[in-house]
Amino acid sequence: MIFPTAARAAAVLLAAVTLLSAQSRSPQPKADILFLHANIYTGVTDSAAFSVVKRAEALAVRGDRILAVGREKEILALKGPETQVVDLGGRFVMPGFNDAHLHLADAGFQKLSVDLSGVRTLSEFRARIRAGVERAAPGEWIVGGGWDETLWPVKETPGRWDVDEVTRDHPVFLYRVDGHIAVANTQALRLASITVATKDPDGGRIDRDANGDPTGILRETAMGLVSGVIPAPTPEKRRQAIEAALRDLAQWGITSAQDNSGWEDFQVYEELEREGKLTARISEWLAFGDNLENLQAHRAAHPAADLMLHTTQLKGFMDGSLGSHTAAMLAPYADDPKNSGLPRYEAAQLNAMARERMAAGFQLGFHAIGDGGVQMALDAFAEGEKEASARQVKAPDGSDNFRLRIEHAQVTSPAQLARFKQLHVVASMQPSHLLTDMNWALARLGPKRAAHSYAWAELLKNDVPLAFGTDYPVEPVTPFRGLYAAVTRKSENGKKEYFPEQKLTIDQALAAYTTGSAYAEFTEKDKGLLAPGQLADFVVLDRDPTVVLPAKILGTKVLRTVVGGKTVYQNK
Repeated sequence: MIFPTAARAAAVLLAAVTLLSAQSRSPQPKADILFLHANIYTGVTDSAAFSVVKRAEALAVRGDRILAVGREKEILALKGPETQVVDLGGRFVMPGFNDAHLHLADAGFQKLSVDLSGVRTLSEFRARIRAGVERAAPGEWIVGGGWDETLWPVKETPGRWDVDEVTRDHPVFLYRVDGHIAVANTQALRLASITVATKDPDGGRIDRDANGDPTGILRETAMGLVSGVIPAPTPEKRRQAIEAALRDLAQWGITSAQDNSGWEDFQVYEELEREGKLTARISEWLAFGDNLENLQAHRAAHPAADLMLHTTQLKGFMDGSLGSHTAAMLAPYADDPKNSGLPRYEAAQLNAMARERMAAGFQLGFHAIGDGGVQMALDAFAEGEKEASARQVKAPDGSDNFRLRIEHAQVTSPAQLARFKQLHVVASMQPSHLLTDMNWALARLGPKRAAHSYAWAELLKNDVPLAFGTDYPVEPVTPFRGLYAAVTRKSENGKKEYFPEQKLTIDQALAAYTTGSAYAEFTEKDKGLLAPGQLADFVVLDRDPTVVLPAKILGTKVLRTVVGGKTVYQNK
């Protein structure tokens, strides 16, 4: 296993070797399923050549765990009279992808609403809204998202008047692709009582024209002024959205998802689990800003030991996004010198909340994209760790390491990386963001800061654990765009390159998407490797991403997705 901290890598490797040795010494029960004739990338590193990942030819599954991995002849010895045998035709097999950061319910609702992803012009933006209006009942809210003005010929955010040209009878509310700003039409602003006299909420901003009238663009917490008056979806529509998103996960080989959705969504996951229809393992985040009593009640509501579904960290927002100029920066934006972004907390309040929640035993994960947001997160983590230590409170695994996480960590400084290491902070990152952001990141940041942005290699060199995800639906859920970005730092057409010294090897990138993500959620003893005793979560691909040309990684197809030994997706 390729892992940034040698001691941790050695510990997991020793566990895997011990299990393999025990497998060869002890008589074993027969397998439920044998998967034969495969090129298996186990994720376990060879003890003689530490950076070389072991390969195998076959694996055996009993129940929801891997019984054995090895040569086909050895695995066939575990075949019993009722054992099912699956011939994988020599295909590449690897541990299932563990997406360390996504928004499952939002992704599903986007599929059921106005999807503006990939829109290239304002005219196309309006056309998709118009199609949504034609499908809607009279007066029904038109919601959706995915627009990105940086793709348009005139790179300006749309305003309420642009939407009013399509409809004045329907309230319209549409998120930008990053989810940190949205545009509302005049009818939506009216229903939310947003006028020239409305004050900006803490941590947010209402964009205004020269007369002070709202333009329709709402940034960060200001979006809640409108989203709070939109009728809640019916339980039936919520389930429909979640099932659509789960199908996406299975199709792209995602066997585990670390999710930021709502409590009502979690209850749908529980319903699906009871019915045996939950097709991915879900670690659900709770809202850092919720009161402690609610957080503790939600944590206690579902067994923490349930590896199919449970709650994990508290998700908090330090800032916004680079694309919308709301990420908090230590110095102003290079292309907007009067703007340093929008911090979401005052330091004293944030630190007090971090202390209280860590003293209650919660893992914290803070969204921080700008270096100013990263600094806020690190300072709060230090305060929380002191409080937990003083009260002798243990992390969820019983250790002193809470595996505090910074989600995104797109802009960092060398000094901050040293604090990552000191505080044992996990960098939970989404390499596919670079494929979008490289078109304008240098202009936003300037060359000095940009050199330390999306700094995957620099983080690993500082022994900072990496966990990879997609931020779906902000980016497509396919992990292969992320792998390609991590190993090339080039645009998808290969014409642009962004600070190539921060590239990773394919083994490092795969580890961040498997063992790294498992470590980030305290499940490395159960997930991330194809070794005896680990959960039987794996994917079968149409190519070996470790040997193909990097550009070919983008076209990878998933042939089979297996969760707990059960095939949840098969490419027909």
